[in-house]
Amino acid sequence: MAEEPNSERLKRLSERLAEKRQDDKDEQVGESHVSSAEVGWRMVTELVVGLLLGAAIGYGLDVLFGTLPWLLIVFCMLGFAAGIKTMLRTAAEIQEKTNAGTGDGT
Repeated sequence: MAEEPNSERLKRLSERLAEKRQDDKDEQVGESHVSSAEVGWRMVTELVVGLLLGAAIGYGLDVLFGTLPWLLIVFCMLGFAAGIKTMLRTAAEIQEKTNAGTGDGT
């Protein structure tokens, strides 16, 4: 008989399938599926929220103190700076995840 018994073939096949499933599972753990569009919208949102929050605080304080344009301008700039800082933090976080997922240490 040139062929092996079916039970032996099935055993080898199930072992190969188990190895393949484990390899696939290991690959999925390391991958990060974040699209560029999602990252872009997140950063734009963070910038706009920082700017609007600064404008709202500045306008509220201007109305309260009666110094209408000055605190609005100052807090708009502070909100913009806070939005930029948050965007940079997000970019660093995504870069870390990308490097950890690919195995690069750089």
